[in-house]
Amino acid sequence: MAVVAVAMVVAFRLRAVVPGPGHDLTGIPTRHLVVGALSLPLWAAIFVRYDLYRANLVAGRRRELSRLVHAVGASVAGMALIAFMLQLYVARGWVILTGVAGLILLGVEREVVRAALTRRRAQGRLLRPVLIVGADADAVDLSRTLAETPRLGYRVLGMVADIPAGSSPPPECPVIASIDGINDAIDATGADGVIVVASAVGAAVANRLARELPDAGVRVELAASLRDIAAERLGLRAVGAHTVLHVEPVRRHGWRMFAKRALDVTVSGVALIVMTPLLVLIALMIKLTSPGPLLFRQVRLGRDGHLFTLLKFRTMVADADRQLVDLRDKNDAPGPLFKMRDDPRVTRVGRYLRRFSLDELPQLWNVLRGEMTLVGPRPAIPEEVIGWMPELHQRLRVKPGITGMWQVYGRSDASFGEYCRLDLYYVDNWSLLVDLTILCKTIPAVLFRRGAY
Repeated sequence: MAVVAVAMVVAFRLRAVVPGPGHDLTGIPTRHLVVGALSLPLWAAIFVRYDLYRANLVAGRRRELSRLVHAVGASVAGMALIAFMLQLYVARGWVILTGVAGLILLGVEREVVRAALTRRRAQGRLLRPVLIVGADADAVDLSRTLAETPRLGYRVLGMVADIPAGSSPPPECPVIASIDGINDAIDATGADGVIVVASAVGAAVANRLARELPDAGVRVELAASLRDIAAERLGLRAVGAHTVLHVEPVRRHGWRMFAKRALDVTVSGVALIVMTPLLVLIALMIKLTSPGPLLFRQVRLGRDGHLFTLLKFRTMVADADRQLVDLRDKNDAPGPLFKMRDDPRVTRVGRYLRRFSLDELPQLWNVLRGEMTLVGPRPAIPEEVIGWMPELHQRLRVKPGITGMWQVYGRSDASFGEYCRLDLYYVDNWSLLVDLTILCKTIPAVLFRRGAY
């Protein structure tokens, strides 16, 4: 609550009320101090109500921001109510500015906490020791995900499962006990939580564990079979004795599409104007160092499979397409994508352009023309579609983008399976906030050249 108190003082200074009778040594009217002090417990209670003190929820920014906005709004309303009930007439501007300053300062504070928590978890500290109940493919995949992503905050100690006779346990994670022996396994390992994989144990076992283990002080979490569906789209409700999980649809029409297009036009138009000197310099470097056209033009697939001509600065020799036939067996990327770390077709200037993704800048013109968008799946070559799995065609439901989840979270070092998963995750869970997050993460991803060939 210290940050909230600071926000109240900052808000008062911003309003610039002139000190007068009834003010204490800080220059803030006594009635404002009384309202602020009395409201601090209310702020704390509301923050508890919105789960803002739960460490396991700190790692996710999007849901936390929504809870923080609602909590600050409710707290500011509580301040106004306290002032009204006590007939302490404080400045309305101070109350409003307290909310604004509080939201900003609390957001900064939680980013600092998140960064510190993520750093400690990456070092193997502050991890919750858990057992996974179940040993099917979903359980193994969950165990692998938690082991590879320590920022999620879990340390898997083993699996608890009933292995049928004649079957062998999964090699990825040891099965240390049967389900009937789960209490002994918890005591022996020191686990303070379990993650029950519903698809592996069935409803009866999952319900029994969810009833019994919390009474013994063990945290129980249930892993659904759904995958790559953003948590923001999920909700729970009771249907009789059953708990039903519903999935909210992604709204890609109306004002959201208008806002996305407005963002595309504004950013691409301003960027083309501001970066004109850089574009001219790159063009001169290409022309002076290698023969051939200035721009590389290639037919790509747009939304709903419509073809368009993608523009890039040329980074390869003029006959690069003909040389590709002889290089196919040296492909470093799995699947239909072709990537080669030391591609001999890349020019000297082209290597620098690719390293910092400067060759992509002409695609701002594609964005301005409406053929592409700033954020979306990368535009595919028509020939690549032959190697696509059926569900990957869903990526054609949206416009291709200059940057996207693959560039930010994987780039060239991602496997083809990861490439597919990230693109489908974006299509299935799109929102304006997702776009803004990816745009903010693109610059550091490019500067640090993570995974770039």
